[in-house]
Amino acid sequence: MQVLNISDHKVNMDHNKIEDTFNLVTEKLQNKSSKILELVDQIGQKIECATTKMQSIETANVGLAKSIFLGLETALNEISPIKKLKGLPKDLNEGLAKYVRLLEKSFRADISESYQNLDFDAHLVNQIIAIYFYRDGLFDLGDCFVREANDSEAAALKAPFLQMYGALEALKSRNLEPALNWASEQSEWLFLNGSDLKLTLHQLQYLELLQNDNGTAALGYSAEYLTPYAAEYPDDVSNLLACLLWKGKLHESPYAEYVSPKHWDTLPEKFKHQFCSLLGESYQGALGVAIVTGFRELPMLVKLQKLTDGEQDWESMHQLPIPIELETQLLLRSVVVCPGLKEKTSNENPPLLMPCGHVLSKKLITLISGNTRCLSFWCPCCKKRAKFIECRQLHF
Repeated sequence: MQVLNISDHKVNMDHNKIEDTFNLVTEKLQNKSSKILELVDQIGQKIECATTKMQSIETANVGLAKSIFLGLETALNEISPIKKLKGLPKDLNEGLAKYVRLLEKSFRADISESYQNLDFDAHLVNQIIAIYFYRDGLFDLGDCFVREANDSEAAALKAPFLQMYGALEALKSRNLEPALNWASEQSEWLFLNGSDLKLTLHQLQYLELLQNDNGTAALGYSAEYLTPYAAEYPDDVSNLLACLLWKGKLHESPYAEYVSPKHWDTLPEKFKHQFCSLLGESYQGALGVAIVTGFRELPMLVKLQKLTDGEQDWESMHQLPIPIELETQLLLRSVVVCPGLKEKTSNENPPLLMPCGHVLSKKLITLISGNTRCLSFWCPCCKKRAKFIECRQLHF
């Protein structure tokens, strides 16, 4: 399909100009309020002064009372409240009218022209919405939605996220048991995906024992849970074992970095990321990504439809006629094309992530590595060296 270049016609909503105009209107409103309050105070003072004078004279002294009222009238005329108030609404209305015109120019109230009538699978949409609520821990809201949608299958999506948030809640009090139980159950999956989450959990549990002056328990724990990782993470394991020599003063040791609070601070996100991956869910919810993406690109689609005078038939399109560039965190790729062989990856030929960050197919890496797991080879994209054993399979 031909790609239309409408870069010169992109919607340019000058948010700074809108904000400046809004601030100007707000400032005028505040000035108006201040002036009104000032007038009210002046009038109140004059009336209060006249009232005090009236209370101090004799009831029968009509002449003096009349002169006090005449003085009050003169004072109020000098203030001229009616005259001063008349000009305030006009100034404010001009600012408001300018702000409204700017909004109408920048935003389109009718976005129906860019609407594409898709035949959505209601059951699938219900599941996406339910997962969105459960993923964010909004269980009451998710339950309410599932009941109203009358979708029993969507209700089954709640259980794993309850387990996830139970473990996350326990981590707040440095209770690693629920997270460790889950990691032990999914040990094989974590290993195949190159995750060090289980080691991180055991590391923190070991250091907790050591910091609580329980050296004997820490030694036994390290022998059972840390030494099995010595072959894969030799430096970390040896450093952790050396921490035993600094029991009670780890913060003063060369290994103080291991007891830094940052490890606990980053653990919840790391655990949540791995948990969602196991469920086959991206770390960012599909619904949230779709909403953010649509919000950002909608002005472009509306502008496109306007420029083409409605000639673009949204119903017959299989892809958009304009390039949509999204931020990296909004890109969800389920199909990877190997840049070397120009072939789509598959279950038989999966994508592998190299240490340098480039992704190649297993077939290509096997070819350039000579089917040798431990010998290094050059990455064809950046010319950095890597080994087959260092490459990790990507799962979507």
